[in-house]
Amino acid sequence: MPNLREDEIINGCLKNDRVAQKVLYDQYKTQMYTLAYRITNNFEDANDVLQEGFIRVFENLKSFKGKSKLGTWIHTIMARAALKKIKNRIYFDELTEVEQQELIDWDSISDVQYLEKAIASLPDGYRSIFTLFEIEGFKHREIAEMMDISVSTSKTQLHKAKRMLQDKLKENRK
Repeated sequence: MPNLREDEIINGCLKNDRVAQKVLYDQYKTQMYTLAYRITNNFEDANDVLQEGFIRVFENLKSFKGKSKLGTWIHTIMARAALKKIKNRIYFDELTEVEQQELIDWDSISDVQYLEKAIASLPDGYRSIFTLFEIEGFKHREIAEMMDISVSTSKTQLHKAKRMLQDKLKENRK
């Protein structure tokens, strides 16, 4: 694979240069597949999201203004594509008052595979918000916009997801 700078990759993709498109795809496919899988919790859906997401990337690359890194821009497109894929599976509990919870000490969790399974077992809405906020680093206002929910719903559902994870992790320690 040729070693191209980001601007060369973008310009090549804009000219429908297949080599530049492959370089872009190869550079981001693993990270974007992981994101898609974490949100959809399904290998086939994640593959669909990857394909649909990269089609959107190539179709919309001309609108990339360079205000963020290309990877960040692609990341947002993939997150939106993954959320769209599972939109019909997401539901949220009614908002209730959120009580204070004890913080999870993520560094104390030695069984990473169990943690991954516990995250994967969360309901779609909780898992999506948890993944976007805690793993992928999106802010609540970005999540709210992507999911067409309020910022307070995003925060509340993240809290509930963490509470569910805490319960699962406590069960594992018994």
